[in-house]
Amino acid sequence: MRIQLMTDGSADLSKQMEEELQVKVVPLYLNFGEKQYRTGIDLDIPAFNEMMRTAEELPRSAAPNPNDFYNAYKEVDPDTPIIMLSLTKGVSSTYENAEVGKEMLLQEEPERKIEVINTKTASSGLILLLHEAAKKMDEGYSYEQLVQHLHIKVEQTTTLFVLKTIDNLIKGGRLDRVKGTIAKTLNIKLLMKASEEEGIIEVSEKVRGDKKSVRRFIEQIGEYTRNFEDKLIAMTHCNAEERAKKVLEDVKKKYPFKDTILTEMGPLISTYAGEGGLVIAFFKD
Repeated sequence: MRIQLMTDGSADLSKQMEEELQVKVVPLYLNFGEKQYRTGIDLDIPAFNEMMRTAEELPRSAAPNPNDFYNAYKEVDPDTPIIMLSLTKGVSSTYENAEVGKEMLLQEEPERKIEVINTKTASSGLILLLHEAAKKMDEGYSYEQLVQHLHIKVEQTTTLFVLKTIDNLIKGGRLDRVKGTIAKTLNIKLLMKASEEEGIIEVSEKVRGDKKSVRRFIEQIGEYTRNFEDKLIAMTHCNAEERAKKVLEDVKKKYPFKDTILTEMGPLISTYAGEGGLVIAFFKD
């Protein structure tokens, strides 16, 4: 049975991955001043990076509305079950809106099969889960088996962040300006993670200096997982491909992951991570 995988614009899939995995993506919105853009449709990554260089204020993000999800579900053949892997409920109303859109369609077509999953992650975490879903589909998992499996894998997903700059957190009001200025003066870098309970993105450690923060970023992997030979690690970067390649190379030297994926962050996650920010995701034991 064919199953339609869906996600939202926070997944940071490359176009090639989108096609290979046959994923349907519902875009999120970014508002630069009075102008609104749909991620991945009206605004590509190079254009976004250029706008961010000259922007005095950060863009405001908005989740797809229930009607966006309703329309996306409606486009799928009624006989094809859908699994929608959503950005963590801990930072966005995307999950709730995806659920409302589902209920809207089920009122019209009650025989539809649609499962909306709060992944408690974003960016590379969604890439990891989508690859897992595609792999299990190739192995012949039924819709019910895949839904059950993905709920289990959500609880096993670890998502870690390291920020090179905290400017965007200060601009966006997520970090107090005075505390942020002190942190910048002391060259404090933030390590962050998606919490296991709610998928809230929270600061886990503060480290002085970029090299030390990256070293600690890599060290953390071994505190969460083992048996690397069977696992995939996914990384996304904010306009810092060479930095990301170097860090991923160091990761592979320390931990023999079976496969690696590297992509560039899309506009939504980049808005908060800032230039040079990295996100990694892997399954813990």
